[in-house]
Amino acid sequence: MKHPDVLQSSSQSQIFYPGGEYKKMEQLIEAHLAEYEARPDIILEAPGRFHLIGDHSWYFKDKTLSMAVDLPVYMSVSVRNDTAVRFYFHQLKERKRANVTSLKFRKEDRWANVIKAVIYAFEEFGLHCKGMNITVWSEILPSAGFGITTALKVVSALALKALFHPECSDEKILKIIEIGNRQFLGTGNYIADVFTAMFSKEGNCLLTDHSKNNYSFIPFSFDDYSIILTDARVPRIIVWNEDLVRTPENFLLLAELKVRKNGFWIYEDSEIEINDILSGVNEDTRRRLLCIMKEHKNVLDAAEGLRLGNFQLFARAVNKSHEAMRDMFNISCPEIDWLVKRVLEFDPASSARNPSSCSRITGKGFGRCSYSIMKKTDVGNYVQKLAEYERIFGFHPSYYEVRPSAGAHVVESFVK
Repeated sequence: MKHPDVLQSSSQSQIFYPGGEYKKMEQLIEAHLAEYEARPDIILEAPGRFHLIGDHSWYFKDKTLSMAVDLPVYMSVSVRNDTAVRFYFHQLKERKRANVTSLKFRKEDRWANVIKAVIYAFEEFGLHCKGMNITVWSEILPSAGFGITTALKVVSALALKALFHPECSDEKILKIIEIGNRQFLGTGNYIADVFTAMFSKEGNCLLTDHSKNNYSFIPFSFDDYSIILTDARVPRIIVWNEDLVRTPENFLLLAELKVRKNGFWIYEDSEIEINDILSGVNEDTRRRLLCIMKEHKNVLDAAEGLRLGNFQLFARAVNKSHEAMRDMFNISCPEIDWLVKRVLEFDPASSARNPSSCSRITGKGFGRCSYSIMKKTDVGNYVQKLAEYERIFGFHPSYYEVRPSAGAHVVESFVK
């Protein structure tokens, strides 16, 4: 069944169906040619991404379960004969400028800073680059979430590798992205984000182990289910600072509560032991640390559900995770909670123990995005609920039906 790239729902919310890559490539080449009067030397693609569970557990060296999805970021690049760099984001109609020899972070450059960070890191490594004309093509804007900013970093790194340093290893690319994040952008380096954008395989989820700095694949085999990402368009209003939990002291406390079992580690479940270790922290911190502990089990259960092809086990873990994010970690909001609850009401015969669907907030929280996995026959019901959501809350949501997709790669190279 072919889907148009963009369809309008009855609620005026937009649903975006991936596909039509060939047409997009033609449009990208035309846009690049019109902007720079030169054809691209290379075209690359990187996937969007969302985290299913564990997106707030990386600091404690736990695990994160993620999925790359077919909401792609495309980049076309042509090499210049000087050191100037020109950037053009087609959907935004924005143009930025820089120079390889004098890269600086400029707040007004927004999305272009991400690409500049990667060029900067290559230069810091002694891997010199020439000037470039760069066109970005993405129907999902970085502000929406869904891993678009990370996709830009990864696709930029692969473009520079392909054009100037083909011998560059994956390990070095990972280090380059880390340097760009920390030294140029002044942000953390979240390996689950980068691993998912770089290494994902079609039809699989990716499980990142932050304690070992590695990843593994788990097939997503629930063919009768649809995966829907929703941008609820709720403005993020941060109600507490997550850095209050991410402290060295709290890291050591949770490390004391980790125990080995059957060849892998879990958190202690003895209330006496937990109370003893966490006795010195305030109630808010205690609740959030307990949430991190519960989240680790949810990740393990969700991964096991995927491995076994047991949707009830998987969905139960996802739903428990949302409850914990809402009630214990306190990063959800009424609008997203409303959307999640509607998804869980689709099948009257289902229960918390044997759910027929699942839904959870994803990303930074405090608004914006959720994902839902439901029977294909329930997608129409979800569209109707989004229309109701818009009438109740006044926000104009976008939703995307997606599939697990492959990591970043070269689509076409015209370099001789």
